Amino acid sequence: MQPLFELAELEAVLPQVYQTLNPSPCRQWPLLSQELSCSAFLKHENHNPTGAFKVRGGLVYLENLLKRDPACQGVASATRGNHGQSIAMAAAKLGLKALIVVPEGNSIEKNAAMQAFGAELVIAGKDFDESRKVAAQMAEERAWHMVPSFHRDLVLGVASYAYEMFNSQPLDAVYVPIGMGSGICAVITIRDLLQLDTEVIGVVSTGADAIKQSFEQEKLISTDSVNTYADGMACREPQAAAMDIIQNGANRIVSVSDDEIASAQRQLFSCCHTVAEGAGAAALAALKQELDQQQNKNIGLVLSGANIDRELFSQVLQGNTPAMPA
Repeated sequence: MQPLFELAELEAVLPQVYQTLNPSPCRQWPLLSQELSCSAFLKHENHNPTGAFKVRGGLVYLENLLKRDPACQGVASATRGNHGQSIAMAAAKLGLKALIVVPEGNSIEKNAAMQAFGAELVIAGKDFDESRKVAAQMAEERAWHMVPSFHRDLVLGVASYAYEMFNSQPLDAVYVPIGMGSGICAVITIRDLLQLDTEVIGVVSTGADAIKQSFEQEKLISTDSVNTYADGMACREPQAAAMDIIQNGANRIVSVSDDEIASAQRQLFSCCHTVAEGAGAAALAALKQELDQQQNKNIGLVLSGANIDRELFSQVLQGNTPAMPA
């Protein structure tokens, strides 16, 4: 399978990314590694300006958009929060208007962050996939550009974190949470371009496992609903382009429950004094299912984001698992 891009293309956009953020640490935490009996390296995407990895993709996507369409006045997109912050921040940097559609009951703090970056926020739809349809309609009405959730340029920007991670130390395996797929597709692409034999293991929620079903059945499978507080993994309609890369490049997909995610969040806080949103802790939750086969190995864990509302994180730290709203 042809890669989405070549290394030279990635290296050419690194200056665009690093104008806004610094390379994030890929750090081994001794206490965490001791508890896991392997060398666990956290890729701290929770340290980025928006608190998540997707800022990298938004910067590259919108800069390339303006090269293709200098007359573009505004962009629209749908999100559960991290993608929306990425687009809002990049749009503000480039002088574009941004419309972001979020589903009902979305994270209050993520909504506020997107508005702080200057985005117009619209609440519509029962979940992300319904919000995406609303955003596309509003983009058409305004003659604005609709930013997709998965695109080559988004992956190209996100791949900067994979490039940093693989160049930091040899890794036997990397666990990557999956939402719409840009993160794992970036990791797979860079692994293959660097000709490494590192395992890439995708992670989904048991309550949002459309991508795992699609991977195992080798065809696109959509689900009727999602049921997880880890909103960064709340996907029920996989994208064909992302699934092609995942199908050909992932070693396997692991599903983790909300209870396992909450436990991993607590462990990250106690061992590393770091805050992870649900999706951000999912990689650790998946590794803990597979400790027998990963003993004494170098394992990369993508801590994809830190954007969890204070009330939810308080519940987690008190030993509870947040419930989905009724």
